[in-house]
Amino acid sequence: MSLRINDTAPDFTADTTEGELTFHDWIGDGYAVLFSHPKDFTPVCTTELGAMAGLIDEFEKRNTKVIGVSVDPVSDHLKWKADIETVSGNSVSYPMIGDPEMKVAKAFDMLPAEETDTEGRTAASNATVRSVFVVGPDKKIKLSLTYPMTTGRNFDEILRAIDSIQLTAKHKVATPADWKQGEDVIITPAVSDEEATEKFGSFERVLPYLRKTKQPG
Repeated sequence: MSLRINDTAPDFTADTTEGELTFHDWIGDGYAVLFSHPKDFTPVCTTELGAMAGLIDEFEKRNTKVIGVSVDPVSDHLKWKADIETVSGNSVSYPMIGDPEMKVAKAFDMLPAEETDTEGRTAASNATVRSVFVVGPDKKIKLSLTYPMTTGRNFDEILRAIDSIQLTAKHKVATPADWKQGEDVIITPAVSDEEATEKFGSFERVLPYLRKTKQPG
């Protein structure tokens, strides 16, 4: 069964480059990004893990932990780190899950449950292990994205989405297309005009069903 937004993220215990961890316990009371890659020592993913390493401070500012996973052993991850730093100049400080038995990939529906061949797997045979999941403090999935192998992921977009997810979890607002931190937001339809005035002070009615206001603090 596929995972959907607001489903509880699968819990698991796994070996990582930072030692064994249990996913839900590791998340704690903050947010987490789990992002997967089909195979170690592949070109696009090498650039991605380096880009993520360079943004780790931005994720920490948002009380968000980062963890990577691939269907490869931890010993390969540890060797791969040197290549990642060579390409990006960034040292990988977040944990990387070793998933050679494909338990995490299957739990997150990135590979079919009936898949059993762990030997000789290539990036192509793991092509669907190329997803991003944002998980909230309630351990529920807030966002999921899956990319093709030839398209490098945009982690600035993941940060933008987390900003929106965290803001809209606190206030009765939504964010419009291409929204960035500090820009106007949309008042949700469940909020009456009276409540909107009380909560936000003022708003602009763009359409009968579309009201905008300044981003609440």
